[in-house]
Amino acid sequence: MTVDTPQEAQQQARRTRTPSVVVVMPAYNAAKTIERTYDDIPHDLVDEIILVDDVSADETVEIAKHLGLDVIVHPQNRGYGGNQKTCYDAALAMGAEIVVMLHPDYQYDATCIPALIEPVRDGTADLVLGSRFLGDPLAGGMPRWKWISNRFLTGLENLAFGLRLSEYHTGFRAYSRRLLRSIDYHENSDDFVFDQELIAQVVRAGFRIKEIPVPTRYFEEASSVGVRRSVVYGLSTLGVVARHVVRSARDRRAARRRSPDR
Repeated sequence: MTVDTPQEAQQQARRTRTPSVVVVMPAYNAAKTIERTYDDIPHDLVDEIILVDDVSADETVEIAKHLGLDVIVHPQNRGYGGNQKTCYDAALAMGAEIVVMLHPDYQYDATCIPALIEPVRDGTADLVLGSRFLGDPLAGGMPRWKWISNRFLTGLENLAFGLRLSEYHTGFRAYSRRLLRSIDYHENSDDFVFDQELIAQVVRAGFRIKEIPVPTRYFEEASSVGVRRSVVYGLSTLGVVARHVVRSARDRRAARRRSPDR
């Protein structure tokens, strides 16, 4: 008689029930961190784990398959946003009611998934962000220049979106199925600014957003966007904010013209 390994038992248990909570991981060269990220996932709450690989040059795909994940490999690099589009398409096709997006670089604490999905489960939010800024990101190793740029962009987004969030730029999020089926995320960029474009769509659609505190972890093996890409990302985010402000003003004017009181 053969005895299943713990990983095989977890995989078999996930396959015997209809997916409710699906974790998706957009991956690129995550071989050094993916197993640690996987080990921290609360497998009793998560029904399926999908990894979408963007033509990694390391052993990301081999390790993910060894762990028993559902692995999708892009034939060519589609970018961070393009990767997420595949992630969400696959999760929805599985019937997921809650989709958790988790970077596989071990910067985010996957043991926080129960707290992350609770507002979606109890119906008080459609999008939950895991915020490093509800704690002390500098103590967790965040470079000060990233801290400053995050604070600046988050402040502008709060003004534009009419919200009071502590962070918009997190790689740890939970979405309701209703939100992902209502938002046309395919119209967004294939680059890093995808996240901010999606939030702008969520705000315009009137979905509820909450956030929970998560610890910050910066270390050598974790992926990190360099200064040049961060500048491009920052400018792209400013573009998202500007377009949102213009579109919101246009929508308000159109609503006033349609008002029967005028």
